[in-house]
Amino acid sequence: MKIIIDRTVFYSGVLSMALLLGACSTVPLIGRKQVSLLPESNMVEMSLTSYSQFLQENKLATDKAQSEMVKRVGAKMSVAVEKYLKDNGFSDRIADFKWEFNLVDNKEPNAWCMPGGKVVFYTGIMPLAKNDAGVAVVMSHEIAHAVARHGNERMSQQMLLQFGNVALSEAIKTKPEKTQAIFQSAYGLGTQLGVMLPYSRQHEYEADKLGLIFMAIAGYNPNEAIGFWERMAANSAGKSPEFLSTHPLEQNRIEAIKGFMPEAMKYYTGK
Repeated sequence: MKIIIDRTVFYSGVLSMALLLGACSTVPLIGRKQVSLLPESNMVEMSLTSYSQFLQENKLATDKAQSEMVKRVGAKMSVAVEKYLKDNGFSDRIADFKWEFNLVDNKEPNAWCMPGGKVVFYTGIMPLAKNDAGVAVVMSHEIAHAVARHGNERMSQQMLLQFGNVALSEAIKTKPEKTQAIFQSAYGLGTQLGVMLPYSRQHEYEADKLGLIFMAIAGYNPNEAIGFWERMAANSAGKSPEFLSTHPLEQNRIEAIKGFMPEAMKYYTGK
């Protein structure tokens, strides 16, 4: 007899189990309650392993000016993030962060930030970023994902789907290679590692809001984000309709950014 499992019921069961097993926390600024089942210490440990492996397998960019730009913006951004989180009682979110900023030679327009503050830009995104302010748009957005622990959320969900009722702490111990592979796909570390686990549209909009505040505190005009996403839109012509993707269409994202801009500008003291 063929048993048909209703995906909605199954998914609800998974999320219910997550709520029972995991501790709820609150996303800074957003106020949304989230469930992250994996201890952040495990996330940072896997981050260090994957980050080290990534740097061994990928060549650092030789363009000194661009590399210095990434590090320069990173130095300002880390100070801004630490200030905002301390002022708002969320310092524990980055207690294990030891910031590093690198540019690697890769034509893909990509960048990411792992738990622990490991930030990598690909040379392919630099023409779209154009300058320090553009780099700040991308970097603040990626750091916001890490601060909001979006990766923990989506990795927890994926591990529940793959390991079922097995305790996640036990799965990490007994299936380290598979667990590390899920972590790497969660953070998009190279196409050879499989399909990246996408952030949800909700996560993207949350990272945009937090990112605008981070870049404003760091001294970069949040309005620069509009120009960057317009360039991204022009670079991604022919993209699938939004309902087929977890990422917002650039135009929808731009409109949301414009709507949040008055709040973000409260943190901007530059010219």
